[in-house]
Amino acid sequence: QVQLVESGGGLVQPGGSLRLSCVASGFTFSSYVMRWYRQAPGKERELVATISTTGGWKEFVDSMKGRLTISRDNVKNTIYLKMNSLKPEETTVYYCNVRTIGRDYWGQGTKVTVSS
Repeated sequence: QVQLVESGGGLVQPGGSLRLSCVASGFTFSSYVMRWYRQAPGKERELVATISTTGGWKEFVDSMKGRLTISRDNVKNTIYLKMNSLKPEETTVYYCNVRTIGRDYWGQGTKVTVSS
């Protein structure tokens, strides 16, 4: 079965950086576009970053452009999200996502807290 396991969240000061990881299993990882989302309490999940199957195409949410790097390792079945210059309002849970035929799969999320 499809599994997505995120890690790398934690407490960081404003202006700091974090690198999130998502290890995938249960599907042919290299064949699927992968995404990172985030969801603040009481709000809908927001798409943060997308990476193509080879990593050659990437897209980012406008509010974080220039501060994000998304990458993938198709040998390790892992995607990464490096976030720089983090802001307190970006405190929330970040989720890894894959969309296969018929449904979306999500990890359990990793909490990012930006606070001094």
